[in-house]
Amino acid sequence: MHVELTDEARRYASRFADVTGVTPRDCLVREDGDRVVVVVPPGEKGEAVGPAGATVERAEELLSATVDVVEDAERAADFVANALAPAAVRGVTVSQQGVAFAEVLASDRGVAIGEDGQTIETARELARRHHDIDDVQLA
Repeated sequence: MHVELTDEARRYASRFADVTGVTPRDCLVREDGDRVVVVVPPGEKGEAVGPAGATVERAEELLSATVDVVEDAERAADFVANALAPAAVRGVTVSQQGVAFAEVLASDRGVAIGEDGQTIETARELARRHHDIDDVQLA
């Protein structure tokens, strides 16, 4: 699926790539600019985050924003689980109607939802952009 980036998102993605050596496949800049979400190619999240988070911390300093890294995946279910991380997702089922139902441990529901719903909303937006998923719901 082809994803269109805003000029602002392109700038953030470019700076992120300069610091981490990983070129994002997507970049969302949240409204206030204090949070950036980058989608990195499969298998490259470790490099983007770095040992003990050191690389992503450098990116956060450069961008003056919190940076969340989501690992891309071929399968929609895997992608949704990655987008909800660090919540413990036991499995994801995608319905014929384009709704992804993520089974999350009860103790991690708050993590999957995020502060003010930001994690689940980001997962929904990314799932729409990358896999034509209309909605993500916690099961």
